[in-house]
Amino acid sequence: MAEPKRKRQRTCLPICTLHRPLAGAQGKHNYPLSVEEAVCGLITFFYGISYHFQALAEIFEQDDVALPRVAGYFREITKEEERNAQTLLDYQMERGGHYCPKDIQKPRTVSVRNIRQALELTLTQWQTSAAFMEELCTLSKKLTDPHTTSFIRKRLLAPKIRQIKVAGDLITNANRLGCTDNGQACFGEYLFDRLQEELKTPV
Repeated sequence: MAEPKRKRQRTCLPICTLHRPLAGAQGKHNYPLSVEEAVCGLITFFYGISYHFQALAEIFEQDDVALPRVAGYFREITKEEERNAQTLLDYQMERGGHYCPKDIQKPRTVSVRNIRQALELTLTQWQTSAAFMEELCTLSKKLTDPHTTSFIRKRLLAPKIRQIKVAGDLITNANRLGCTDNGQACFGEYLFDRLQEELKTPV
């Protein structure tokens, strides 16, 4: 007789639905299985959005766009999201959990042709990321796992909130410089690429 399926917590988190715990790991490390599944899914999510930012960097490296500092900014963001995934992966192993490797396809973002569209996509991705981390904190707190709550808030959520603020400021400045979202290159994008201080390094 097959073992009955465990009832999962209701959540919007990108949980790993095929996740299976290592024998005895949760009992040894007091690591709730629902939290481990959510962390596993969040690792994949971070790898996925790093590919989104890599695709954006490649768009601004094209000869017909050629905004090198903007491209460099998205390259740095790509690395940052990969580091976030690795941070969670290390945490998962530290707590006695494991990660289920998955094939992550590079996204198609060819429709993004200007700074405004790219920044708005970035803001949306980061807001989604922050919402997932907030929900993970709520879940871990509910399951009496304060270690995960503290770790996520300090190591990942606080920096992400700062990045969201910077992204909002960048969109405001792009609007002031006359950057549009009609797909046409403009002088404002040239000025944005040359003058915007936040493009040096992500927060």
